[in-house]
Amino acid sequence: HLPRTSSDWDEPTQKFGSLYHRQNVLLSGTHTHCGPGGYFQYTLLMMSTKGYIKSAVQPLVQAIVKSIELAHENMKPGRIFRNFGKLEQSSLNRSPQSYKNNPQDERDRYSEDTDKQVIVLKFTDSDGDGIGVLSWFAVHAVSMNYTNRMVSSDNMGLASLMMELDKNQGLPGEGRFVAGFSSSNLGDVTPNTRGPYCANTGLKCDYLNGSCPVGGTKMCMGVGPGVDMFESTRIIAENIYKKTKELYSTAVEEVTGPLHFAHQWVDMSNVTVKINSTHTVSTCKPALGHSFAAGTTDGGGDLNFTQGAVEGDPFWDGIRDALVGPPSNETQACHRPKPILFSTGEMTWPLPWHPTIIDVQMLLIGSVAVLAIPGEITTMSGRRLREAVKQELQVDGGFRDLEVVIAGLSNVYTHYITTYEEYQVQRYEAASTIFGPHTLTAYIHKFTHLSRAIREDSVSGLDSGPEPPFFSNLFNLLPAATADRKPVNTSFGQVLEQVYPVYRKGDVVSVTFVAGNPRHSGDIRDKTFVTVEKFDNNTKSWDVVHTDASWETRFHWLKGADRHSNTTVEWFIPDSAPSGVYRIRHFGHYKEIKNFRPVILPYEGQSDEFTVAASYYSAT
Repeated sequence: HLPRTSSDWDEPTQKFGSLYHRQNVLLSGTHTHCGPGGYFQYTLLMMSTKGYIKSAVQPLVQAIVKSIELAHENMKPGRIFRNFGKLEQSSLNRSPQSYKNNPQDERDRYSEDTDKQVIVLKFTDSDGDGIGVLSWFAVHAVSMNYTNRMVSSDNMGLASLMMELDKNQGLPGEGRFVAGFSSSNLGDVTPNTRGPYCANTGLKCDYLNGSCPVGGTKMCMGVGPGVDMFESTRIIAENIYKKTKELYSTAVEEVTGPLHFAHQWVDMSNVTVKINSTHTVSTCKPALGHSFAAGTTDGGGDLNFTQGAVEGDPFWDGIRDALVGPPSNETQACHRPKPILFSTGEMTWPLPWHPTIIDVQMLLIGSVAVLAIPGEITTMSGRRLREAVKQELQVDGGFRDLEVVIAGLSNVYTHYITTYEEYQVQRYEAASTIFGPHTLTAYIHKFTHLSRAIREDSVSGLDSGPEPPFFSNLFNLLPAATADRKPVNTSFGQVLEQVYPVYRKGDVVSVTFVAGNPRHSGDIRDKTFVTVEKFDNNTKSWDVVHTDASWETRFHWLKGADRHSNTTVEWFIPDSAPSGVYRIRHFGHYKEIKNFRPVILPYEGQSDEFTVAASYYSAT
């Protein structure tokens, strides 16, 4: 979702020249709802973060650039293998009403209303030693629900972490093996496999509009397989990781053949497609429907909107008209039957509210075609797109044994893509299909055009399309973090609540420190807020066994009154933890004012030593 036209990307261009460019570099998100925001340059998605937050953007950009540099510097001859397998009990269609509106004969071709296939690319060096894996599976990363306040990469990120720890046998981020777990056609797919229930009654939500008799859509919550969101995240992540590991271990079908790539900028608000000899259809200026505000069963809205709304509400429409003005007749007609809540394509202050010029991009790696989709595409939409691209590439009998992969949430974000039939139902996904009912038709048209260019070896003749705007006047309304204060007679990093002397495996260690605002620590890509350390009796030194990137640790920052704040660190002791002596350390920065100027200073804190034993009796 980072602006690819930004000057932030100058560094790799300067270092590698024309080797890496917008045509052959694809940025695809693992996806999470639990990350820092502030890196989108369009108004709607800057509202929740109070603008464009450079301190959130820079670490992301610099880390991506660094990963490109590391990959380039460690390039060597290698091989790629592919494998496929079915993963059950890890996904559920959260809008079955919409899916069932697709033609019966089309639905009869598939046994499931979500894609259960895991697609794996295994990367090895020329000696056959594994160096990485790319895995695609269609499921939303929303096992962590809206009550969570910690940064988390959710189920897909945890699956990646599990795979890398299995292969690298070190701390998170260390080792040469890289595991990428990528988004696919997840638009209508949830990991909350027990379905939606009313949190206040325990009864099932209304089937059609996803609401509860008391509390509305906010009380309707999808329930995962675990007892809480943490266990649900672990279960889904473990399922994806184990299936990927299995497919990785058994992958023997080598990917061979040439490399191709194609890219175009497209004004998605103005695409016209001829669907037969007498009819053409067109996309629309961006707009969000009323059901967008209802949210989903993975996280409902706060107001009295419901899913499935095909008529507007006079109250909310009146408020909209007073605040931002009504949608034009043309836009309303184009989006029908969507009742428009926000006509974002007609809203330009202080900046455009939605992108209109987006990427369509395709990579062909031998017998694997990767389609970069700038949004969240539903199950059936993904199937139609894959099928259309495959048919186009195989017109002349070439590209046999081809696997087409949907890489969702790539390059830029444009919300959702549904089928025309799903759009008529106007659940959340359809209300969030911002370019109107023929959005999928337009994408199929554009991607088959790229496919034809690759098949005919005419990519060099493709029109690059209209360049997207790059805004230099991005706003930031997030106040600067104030100077920190500490309680009287304490110091930053001092322990307020100490650990117990003895724990057993399965217990939770908790320690609370006097803290500074974590925002003062800036870019901590190569650092950590937390370490769990074990004493080595042989070397008489402390070894780091976990950091804040470990699943076993949790780092809570609690803002108090009068600029005071605390940090609580928790360590969930795994059954695999060796018995021994441990300690927990916290690292941070605080701001103080010296000579009328802000100064950022480091601090650290350390818990007492404590013993981890198999049981309390063995520790005595």
